Amino acid sequence: MAVTNRDMANAVRALSMDAVEAAKSGHVGLPLGMADAATVLFRKFLKFDPADPNWADRDRFVLSAGHGSMLIYSLLHLTGYKSVSRDDIRNFRQLGAKTPGHPENFVTPGVETTTGPLGQGIATAVGMAMAERHLNARFGDDLVDHHTYVIAGDGCLMEGISQEAITLAGHLKLNKLIVLFDDNSVTIDGGTDLSDNTDQCARFEASGWITKKVDGHDEKSVEAALTWAKKQKKPVMLAVKTIIGYGAPKIAGTGKAHGGPYGAEEIAGIRENIGWKYPPFEVPAAIEKAWAKAGERSKKEHEAWNKRLAGSEHKGEFNAAMTGRLPKNIAKAIIKHKKAVVAGGEKKATRQWSGAALEVLTHLVPEMIGGSADLTGSNNTKTSHTDPITPKNWAGRYVHYGVREHGMAAAMNGMALHGGILPYSGTFLVFADYSRGAIRLGALMGTRVVHVMTHDSIGLGEDGPTHQPVEHVASLRAMPNMLVFRPADGVETAECWELAIANETGPSVMALTRQGVAPARTTHTDDNLSAKGAYVLSDCKGKAQATILATGSEVEIALAAQEMLAEDGIAARVVSCPCLELFEQQHGNYRKSVLGSAPRVAVEAGVRFGWDRWIGEDGGFVGMSSFGASAPYTDLYKKFGITVQAVAAEVKKRIA
Repeated sequence: MAVTNRDMANAVRALSMDAVEAAKSGHVGLPLGMADAATVLFRKFLKFDPADPNWADRDRFVLSAGHGSMLIYSLLHLTGYKSVSRDDIRNFRQLGAKTPGHPENFVTPGVETTTGPLGQGIATAVGMAMAERHLNARFGDDLVDHHTYVIAGDGCLMEGISQEAITLAGHLKLNKLIVLFDDNSVTIDGGTDLSDNTDQCARFEASGWITKKVDGHDEKSVEAALTWAKKQKKPVMLAVKTIIGYGAPKIAGTGKAHGGPYGAEEIAGIRENIGWKYPPFEVPAAIEKAWAKAGERSKKEHEAWNKRLAGSEHKGEFNAAMTGRLPKNIAKAIIKHKKAVVAGGEKKATRQWSGAALEVLTHLVPEMIGGSADLTGSNNTKTSHTDPITPKNWAGRYVHYGVREHGMAAAMNGMALHGGILPYSGTFLVFADYSRGAIRLGALMGTRVVHVMTHDSIGLGEDGPTHQPVEHVASLRAMPNMLVFRPADGVETAECWELAIANETGPSVMALTRQGVAPARTTHTDDNLSAKGAYVLSDCKGKAQATILATGSEVEIALAAQEMLAEDGIAARVVSCPCLELFEQQHGNYRKSVLGSAPRVAVEAGVRFGWDRWIGEDGGFVGMSSFGASAPYTDLYKKFGITVQAVAAEVKKRIA
C-alpha cells in the first residue's frame, strides 16, 4: 500500500501528541496543525542530509514558533537524524533528553537556532539568508546556493522584532528566504481577533515581500506554493491556513488547543479522527521507510557538492571561513598597530580607537561583516575595506541596518550560526535594552558576534539621561557567557578587539567612549595584557596601601588619583580592568597578585552593582547611583562626583 503525505504527516502528529502527553507538558497544537505542510517541505523541498547536519550548503530550516518543538523533533527523528532517538521522543522535556521544551541548537544537531522567545527565529533566519547571499557572491553557486525556510506563528508576527526583520529582508530582496506563516488565527488567550486584526499578507507586501495564501491541509496546494516561491525574486511569505490542534474533537481551532497535555480522551479522539490505530510512540514500518527515504533524498546532491568543493580553487578559503579560522598574522598586525598608537600618544575616544583597530582587522579577516543601526559615523564601524551590502552588491561587507537594533542583533546571530561570517555591528550602549532579547539568545547559543556599543556612560554629555547608560555595563556583565570589554585607551581597545574576534564560544560587547581619553599605556609591550581581564597598570613604590580598580574612561581618573595620593605619602596601585569576565577566569593566585591585600576602591561611571565581587562590601566605589543629566560631560563628572578628588578621598577613608 502506497504511503501518502497524510500518512507521513500523521506520524508526525502521533509522535508529537504522544510526547506531550507523556511529559504532561508542552505545545502540541502547532505540530498537529502544521504537520501536513511541514511534511511536504521535508519530503520534497528541503535540501538536507541527516548523516551530516553541518553540511555547509544545506537549506536552513527555522522553527520560529519554537513552542511547537515536537514538530521539529519528530521530523528530525523520522528523517534519520541520530540526534533524536525514539527514547528522546519518549522523554520529551526531561533532563538529559535531546528534546528540550524549546529547540536548542547546542543540544540537538539538526536544530539550526535556539527559538522560543517569539519573533527571534524569523529575525535570526533573516541573518542566515543574508549570510547565504554574501557567501554566494564570494564563492559562487557551486559552493553556496541554498534556501532558508521558516515556520512562524501569529505570536512571532506580533512581536515587534518581526517588523524590523521583515522590512530589512524586503529591502535587501532576500529571494532565498521563504516563510511559512502558520495562519491558524489563534493565540493562547483565544482567537487573534481578541488583540489583532492585521492583514499579514498586506503587511509583508508593504515591506517588499511577495505573498500567497495556501491551504495548509492540502498537499498539492502547499507543493505548488513552494514550487512557485522558489522562483521569486523577493522574499516570500506563504500564509498557510491551518487548524490548530487538527483532529482534536473538542478543542481544535481554539485557544485551548495551543498547549497541552490534552488528556487521554482528547488524544483518543485525535487518533480516531486521523485514523491512527497504533499505540503511543509506534510508527508502522511502511511509514518509517517512507520517511527514511525522504531523509536520503539529498544525498546525491550532497555528494556532488563535496566533489565540487574538492575541486574548487576556493576550497582552502571556503573551509577557513566556514570553520571560523582566523589568519595567523593577526597578532603581529595588532602588535604593529599598538606600537603606532603608543608612539602617537594621542588623546582620542575609544570609539575612534575602535575604528582604527577595525581598519587593521577587516583588512586581514574577510569574514568580518560590519554594520550599524543608523549610527555609522558615531560607532566608527565602517572601514575602507567594507563596502555596503545592497541588493545589487552582495559582495559588500557592511550592512546599513537602519534603526533596527533588535533585528540587527538577531540577524548577526543568524549570520554566525550560518557559518562563514564573523559579524559585528554598532549602536549606542543604552540601546542594548532594545536588542537584549537577541543578545541573550546569542549568549545562550554561544554565537561569535561582537556588539560595538559606544557612548558608554554619562561621558556622552549633552544628550542627557535618556541616552546615558548608567546600569547597562553591569547588566550585560550579569549575563552568562558574555564578554564585556571596556578599554581605557587605544592600546587596550586594540587588544580587546583581538580578544573579541578570537572568542569562539560566545558574544562580546565593546563598550566605548564618546569623549576623548588620555593614553593609559605609554610603553609598548607585545603581550596582550588585556587577555587576563585585569592587570596592574601602574604599580607603586614599596608596599601598596590601597588598590584602585578602574575601567574605560575612568582609568585616567584612577591614574591621576594615584599621583595625588603619592603627594600625600600614600602608596596606591592602579589596576585596569578591561574585562572582568576574563579576570574571573584567571587562576586565583593571579587574581590575588593583582588585587593585593590592601583596601580597594573602584571607579567606573556606572552603578556599583557587581563590583562588590572585587572590592568587597566595605570597598570604596566612585560612580553613579542615579540617572544622569544633560550637560557637557566635564560638568557631569563634577556634578556626580566622579573625580580625582573623590577617588583619593575614598582611599583615605579606608587607610585612616
